[in-house]
Amino acid sequence: MKPLEPPGSHHLNAAQGWLGLGDCQSALDELEFIDLVMRSHPDVLAVRCDIYTAAMNWPAVVAVAWTLVKLCPDRPSGWVRRSFALHGLKQTQQAFDLLLPAAKKFPEIPTIPYNLACYCAQLGKLEEARRWLYQAYEIGNARILKWAARYDPDLAPLFVNASEI
Repeated sequence: MKPLEPPGSHHLNAAQGWLGLGDCQSALDELEFIDLVMRSHPDVLAVRCDIYTAAMNWPAVVAVAWTLVKLCPDRPSGWVRRSFALHGLKQTQQAFDLLLPAAKKFPEIPTIPYNLACYCAQLGKLEEARRWLYQAYEIGNARILKWAARYDPDLAPLFVNASEI
């Protein structure tokens, strides 16, 4: 899909600015200035997902991310956002099931095995969670991911002490 052009791109940038300031409502309002047809552009949908995520409006994130996956199945962000929101809705098994195919589709994206590890840990599948977490370490920046894992409450069931990270 071709890039969003002005004036839509300007409104998209403004929405991102409002989001950066923590003003989700102004960010959403800014998206309303984008031409109706262009509101379904993947970049607009991605920012809409970010806004709804910041507002913790998980049902809205699921709906928009699902659309992103349908429109752009080769963009990993839709897959990750959809499952993250489902987990936020306490639908962790569904979050895992829908993200699992993305692990093969995007083997270079460490966020996917990391999130799968989180979901497994929350589902009580600790050995499987460890395997996913180690896979994330192998393909991502292990030092940063280990630091994140240490403070991630979703992974807490994995660690008796910090040396296990």
